[in-house]
Amino acid sequence: MNRVLLTGRLTRDPETRQLANGKTVTTFGVATNEYRGNGEEHTEYHAIVTWDRLAEVCGEYLGKGSQVAIDGRIQTRQWEDDRGARHWKTEVVAGHVEMLSGRRKKDYEAQASITDAEAAVDPADPIPDTAAA
Repeated sequence: MNRVLLTGRLTRDPETRQLANGKTVTTFGVATNEYRGNGEEHTEYHAIVTWDRLAEVCGEYLGKGSQVAIDGRIQTRQWEDDRGARHWKTEVVAGHVEMLSGRRKKDYEAQASITDAEAAVDPADPIPDTAAA
């Protein structure tokens, strides 16, 4: 069985791309922590890939520092570059991503600035007539 369950935080903002065949792919990194018996902490970094609608949602709502729970599978890709050197990349292909930390900080900031702007407008003030000018 090839199944991975991870809980961690994004190490960078997600990168979303549209492929030539119309599919959407989003990639991002997740850091997980392991706490060892001697009080030591060990951090692992994982490359995450999402596809289609899940990729769109991750690209839109996740940001660096977001806490997520990921359910997926491990995949290793292999290719040769222009010089003939072989490369391997192991990544987690996520089938399910649960957002544990709510909205991104910049979403809260945008909502706060809208609320502040609305609070600054006095409903008793007349609306200026720009058509008369």
